[in-house]
Amino acid sequence: MPERTPQRGPTHDAQDPERGGHGGLLKRVGLAEVYNPSMEPTLLPGDQLVVTYGAAVRPGDVVVLRHPFQHDLLIVKRAVERRSGGWWVRGDNPRVKNDSREFGVVPDDLVVARAWLRLRPPRGLQRSPRSVARWSASVVRPLVGPLRSRPPAEGASSGAAGLLSRRLRAR
Repeated sequence: MPERTPQRGPTHDAQDPERGGHGGLLKRVGLAEVYNPSMEPTLLPGDQLVVTYGAAVRPGDVVVLRHPFQHDLLIVKRAVERRSGGWWVRGDNPRVKNDSREFGVVPDDLVVARAWLRLRPPRGLQRSPRSVARWSASVVRPLVGPLRSRPPAEGASSGAAGLLSRRLRAR
């Protein structure tokens, strides 16, 4: 099932940063929403991502990119490594193979943005102070820097290693 992510870019009357627009930092920041489970457990459906358009990508970063076979579809994956011709990307969920294992290396010009912060909405009714405290501790999580999630080891069990993220439409 394709991941769909409505793109919520900058709210200013700026040119589209991915099309060469210039402007301040706010013109390069946007939101993306996760719709599918390919990045579980790092990202869950309903999570929001704060993304930076045109940011440099390093191995381990969570990125939003255009699907190589369907350019109007945006997907959220983890950049695993640079290869000849672009990036090898994978979802954190080993059971979902809609990534470079299926479509190969993704050219640099299809990488739209790098996610740097995850916002997790409340799931269901928070009834106890303990559940509210647990949720509030997980609301905001950086996806870059020293606290960034690491990609799962090759062949690792699916337990905590795999959902998909999207706000920009993604697989």
